[in-house]
Amino acid sequence: MAAVADVGAATLAVHEVKIYGHSPIVFWWPGWVVAFVLAFMTSMMGVPVSIGQGESELVLPQSTPHVVFTVTIILLILFTNVKMRGIYSITFIVATMFVVLLFAYMDWWERIFALLPYLTIHINLGFYLFFGTALFLLWTVTFFIFDKLTYWRVRPGQVIEERLIGGGQRTFDTDGLQFEQRPADLFQQTILGFGAGDLILRTGGVNKSEIVISNVLLANDRIRRAQQLISVKSDVPLAS
Repeated sequence: MAAVADVGAATLAVHEVKIYGHSPIVFWWPGWVVAFVLAFMTSMMGVPVSIGQGESELVLPQSTPHVVFTVTIILLILFTNVKMRGIYSITFIVATMFVVLLFAYMDWWERIFALLPYLTIHINLGFYLFFGTALFLLWTVTFFIFDKLTYWRVRPGQVIEERLIGGGQRTFDTDGLQFEQRPADLFQQTILGFGAGDLILRTGGVNKSEIVISNVLLANDRIRRAQQLISVKSDVPLAS
């Protein structure tokens, strides 16, 4: 009997879903990608520029790549701090299209583009390398270490919150338990997060609670598999 129980437990252990929430820094990957691309371009096509009596520095002579980098960082700050879900994202897109068409109808785009050559922004190779490397290290440490310290395991008959630091753990029975996915943020989660989403875990029983797991990657797949597992009742005791 013990051997049968061990086989059953091993089988159940395979059929589980781990759900990790992530901090908003996970959506900042375009920042270090663009910085490294422009660092490579600067190393290949940059021209040496001397400032005062200091050593020469490599800088791309064209201002456009530096403007692109600056706009990228500004948009990342906007989209990772402002939530645009559901009707808000649709309203933003409609308003943006209206402004674009209005500017085109008034022939304002030509005037704006004519001013761009006078907007001079120059960033040297050292800044691109420093900024890109620092952001990449921060993104990597957060994504692969800090965001993994707390996660959820969904198994037949159980949902377990695991905390690696401190050894804390909470276990919920699946009776009356519900998983729900919030409407995704268009720019932050759908575009930058490749289909990420916020999951809401509602527990049943006497002490009902609502737990939000933010920025879960591949949210649709995770919630589909989790819902399949919580509907299964196991005859084999599961270790908490």
